[in-house]
Amino acid sequence: YGGTYFPPEDRHGLPGFPRLLAGIAHAYRTKKDEILNAAAAVVAELRKGEASGATMQVLSAEILESAISNVAGNYDDRNGGFGHAPKFPPSMALTFMLRSYARTGKVHLLEIVDQTLTRMAFGGIYDQIGGGFHRYSVDAYWLVPHFEKMLYDNALLSRIYLDAYLVTGNTLYLRITRETLDYVTREMTSPEGGFFSSQDADSEGVEGKYYVWSPREIEEVLGDEDSPLFCEYYGVSPEGNFEGRNILNVPRDASLVARLCRVTEERLLQAVGRGRRLLLEARMMRIKPGRDEKVLTSWNGLMLRSFSEAAAALDRDDYRQTAVRSGEFVISKLRRDGRLLRTYRDGTSKYNAYLEDYACIVDGLLSLYEATCDSQWYFRATELADIMIEQFWDAADSCFYFTSADHEKLIERPKEFYDNATPSGNSVAAYALLRLWRFTGEEKWLKHATPIMERMAQPMSRYPSAFSNLLCALDYYLSGSKEIAVVGDPHVDGTRSLLREIFQRYLPNKVVACGLDDGIFLLKDRPQLNGQPTVYVCENYACKAPVTSPSELAGLLNPP
Repeated sequence: YGGTYFPPEDRHGLPGFPRLLAGIAHAYRTKKDEILNAAAAVVAELRKGEASGATMQVLSAEILESAISNVAGNYDDRNGGFGHAPKFPPSMALTFMLRSYARTGKVHLLEIVDQTLTRMAFGGIYDQIGGGFHRYSVDAYWLVPHFEKMLYDNALLSRIYLDAYLVTGNTLYLRITRETLDYVTREMTSPEGGFFSSQDADSEGVEGKYYVWSPREIEEVLGDEDSPLFCEYYGVSPEGNFEGRNILNVPRDASLVARLCRVTEERLLQAVGRGRRLLLEARMMRIKPGRDEKVLTSWNGLMLRSFSEAAAALDRDDYRQTAVRSGEFVISKLRRDGRLLRTYRDGTSKYNAYLEDYACIVDGLLSLYEATCDSQWYFRATELADIMIEQFWDAADSCFYFTSADHEKLIERPKEFYDNATPSGNSVAAYALLRLWRFTGEEKWLKHATPIMERMAQPMSRYPSAFSNLLCALDYYLSGSKEIAVVGDPHVDGTRSLLREIFQRYLPNKVVACGLDDGIFLLKDRPQLNGQPTVYVCENYACKAPVTSPSELAGLLNPP
C-alpha cells in the first residue's frame, strides 16, 4: 500500500496513520495470498521501466518545434505560467522557451517568458521583502503561495531570471536575480560553504506567519509618511488578502500608484526601497521558520551552477567566491575515495550518490571553471563524469540508471527520465556531457548523451512539459554552438574585459575556456597575438581569425 501523506489521525477524508497500519496488518493476516499477488503485479509493472516501449529516433528540429507548440498551447496568457491553479514556477519550461526564442527569433516565445517572469516577480510567490521564491502558488495569479522555500527552486529561478536579463536588459530581472542569490547567501548557506535544503512554511505553528503584515505593523516601522505609499504599492489593506493579513505583492504599476498617491514616481520608489530595508530588519526579529539543514549533493550542484553563471555574467567576485566555496565543500565533504556521497549534515556525509548527484555536480563544476578559469574544476568535472559513466550507464538500454552499480540491491534498478520539480538525472547528464564534448572534442561524451535523447524523442515531442530540461539539451545539440578560447592570464584586466564581453550576452550554446595552455583542449596550440590576451571564437571547431579587443570580439559574437 502506498501514499504521499497520512496525518497522525483521521482528517479531511484521509485515514490516520495508526488506523492505516492496523488495516494493513489485518489485511495481511486475512488476505495474504491476495496481497502477495498484488505485490507481484506491482513489481512486474516496475520492471517494465519508466520508458518502456521507447524506440530510438533521429534527432531533428521537428521535435523542438512540436514541443514548442505543445508548451505554448498550455500558456495562461492572462496570468502567465502554464495551466491552472495550483501553479508551480515553470523554470525549466521558461528556459526552453527562451532558448527557442534565441534559436528561432519567434517573438511570442519571448513574450511568454517575459510575462510569466514579471507576474511571478510581482506576485506573492516571490518574497518581496527578503528575496527568494516560495514553493508554489495556490491560485492562478501567483498571489497566495505555499510559503515553503526550496533550494532547487531558487537555483533554477535565479538562472532563468539572469538569462532573461541578458536577453532583454530588463532591470527587474537583474534585481530578482541578485535578491534571490543574496537570500540564498544570507539564509541558506552553511558556514562551511554548502547550501541548505529548505525553509519551512510555518513559524510558531502558523503557515506564513513570518511573511505577512498588517497595516498597523507597517506603520509602526515606516511611520506616517512612508507607510501609506508602501501599503498602496504592495496592495496592503485593513481586510488583508490572506487570513486577515497581507501577503505583499505588486498589483499595479508604480506610475499608476504614484498618480493615485499624488507623488512623483521617484518619491514612491524611495519610500518602497526604504520600507523594504526596514521591514526586513524588523522581520529578522520575528521567530523564523524552521530550516532543513541537510545538504543534498544534486541540489548543491544546481545552485553551484547558478552562482557560477551569475558571477561570470555580472562580474561579481562575491558570487564567484560563494561558488568556489561550494565547489570546495563538494570536493572535501561530499566525496569518499573519489566517489560522491548523497547528503551531509552536522559533520557527517553518507549514502552512495545517485545519478542526479553526479550529473548536477559535473554540470556545476563546468560552470565554476568558466567563472573562475581555474582548471582544477574542469578536471574534477571530467573525473566525476568518467565515474558517472562507469557506475550508472546501461549499455543495453542506452541511458543511465538512477543508482550506481554497487548500490544496494532494489526490487528493480530504476531509471529516471521526467523533469519534475528538479531536472532528471538523465537530462542533466545529457546536457553536461554535451558540454564536455564541446570542451574536449571527444566522441565518448557525445555517444553517452545522444542516445538518451534519441530514445526519448517521441515522448519529448508529445509530452514536452515532462521533459523541459532534456529539450534544452536537445536544443544545445541541434543548434550551432560556440567554442570560445580566451588565451591569457584571467587576472589581467585585458583578459577580464574580454571575458565580460562574452558573458554579458545570452549565448546558451557555448563553452568558454580561459587561461594559458594548461592541458585543456580548447587552449592547446593557440598563441597570443603580440603578447596580448587573445580570443579564438569557433563554431563546431571551425575557428575565425583571433581577436584581441572587446570591440572585435563583439563583432564575432553578435548575431548576423
